[in-house]
Amino acid sequence: METFIALAAVALLIALGMRLIHRLNTQHDARIAAHHFSDPYPAIARPPGHSHHPPTGQAPGHRSTGTWP
Repeated sequence: METFIALAAVALLIALGMRLIHRLNTQHDARIAAHHFSDPYPAIARPPGHSHHPPTGQAPGHRSTGTWP
């Protein structure tokens, strides 16, 4: 009789552990689905005339020592 109770307790703990793991996997899948990992990156190379720097006629790495207008 004691063996049967021990086996039933082990089976119950295994079933509870399986349910817990299943619920955690479901939560993890929902979090992954909420993020869009496959969204394309923004374009690295911009077409001519669409630069985010104002055209000043200076080299891109050159900084002016003047003050802001």
